[in-house]
Amino acid sequence: MTRRRLPVVAFVLALVLAAPAGAGDSPLAKRLARALAVPNVSQARTGAVALDLQTGETVFSEHDGLPLAPASNEKLAIAYGSLVALGSGFRIETDVLGRGQQEGTVWRGSLVLVGHGDPTLSTASLVALARQVRAAGIRKVTRGVFADESFFDTRRTGAGWKSWFYVNECPPLSALTVDRGRFLGRTSRDPALAAALLFGEALRRAGVAVAGAGHATQRDDDLPLASVESPPLSRIVAWMGRVSDNFTAELLLKQLGAAGGELGTSAGGAQIVRGALADAGVPLSGVRLVDGSGLSSLDRLTARALSGLLRAAWSDPDVRPYLVAALPVAGVSGTLSDRMRTPPARGNVQAKTGTTSLASALSGYVKHRYVFSVLQNGSPVSSYWARRAQDRFATALASQ
Repeated sequence: MTRRRLPVVAFVLALVLAAPAGAGDSPLAKRLARALAVPNVSQARTGAVALDLQTGETVFSEHDGLPLAPASNEKLAIAYGSLVALGSGFRIETDVLGRGQQEGTVWRGSLVLVGHGDPTLSTASLVALARQVRAAGIRKVTRGVFADESFFDTRRTGAGWKSWFYVNECPPLSALTVDRGRFLGRTSRDPALAAALLFGEALRRAGVAVAGAGHATQRDDDLPLASVESPPLSRIVAWMGRVSDNFTAELLLKQLGAAGGELGTSAGGAQIVRGALADAGVPLSGVRLVDGSGLSSLDRLTARALSGLLRAAWSDPDVRPYLVAALPVAGVSGTLSDRMRTPPARGNVQAKTGTTSLASALSGYVKHRYVFSVLQNGSPVSSYWARRAQDRFATALASQ
């Protein structure tokens, strides 16, 4: 699944072995230490590290091997694993299969709408599929439309989620979801059935008579009739990172689980991600990947692992442009548009944010010179003061 990059492994391992035990005594290290000292955020539950991309030097480290809940910094691991295992040009297909046979303009049988986990699938996609069915000469379907979501497992949430995260933080997970599960003005608890109903309506508007919808129970000797593809993975990852989209992250993790030909599960995807990180020499001690979004209370990452991941991505020409493009820019875009809005940080800090009641995080790049990661946990953690510390930390690096 993953590509081996021995030079990256050697470089990341060298960074780990060369890392100083503490923050250091340089003026920059002292400034970074002061930046993290804020009220209502436990230093004992804070992990931070900063690396110089030019020299490979660790300029600051504090509890960088401490396993902490990462919040949405989890998405960095998913983005990296997806780009390595699937490639930036990977596209996700949605198909229409005919079950039965065509007699003149009548399809005697049913149509099966088959999803493969495209988080971008929309009503516009269904219109394109319906037009292809009509272009095949079909004007009537005798047995209706059936939804096939069997590419993924049927688990609608991630392990370790709070109950209210379901729908409120992420729509129900399915290999077949249209418009992120929105149906008749609300989020459907059965996204695949909603997709079949929406496709039936798209067919009727395209001039294909069809009645009824349901779930496909098994695959048969079906005839391919239509297909659409998602945008390339590079664009999907960019969207996920900039707006910190939970739904996309979860479907990408299941997509990775299915990439080996097995049923798409979060656990299977997590194994692929761990393999990609291990191949890059990222230190995985204390790391536990459970979901894709970082909503799970069971997730654990370390500042050391995140900085290693970012350094490995920077060194990989097949990953670097796409992962960097997925990061919000301070004072400019995404989840950092309203943070660090003045120089020297504005426009010079590109980083992934993360926020839950128990965790706050910021990890990324500064001026194409530094890699950094700050993870803070609490019960709860003060998001205001945590962000103040993170912004001060990144600004100190940007002032160099």
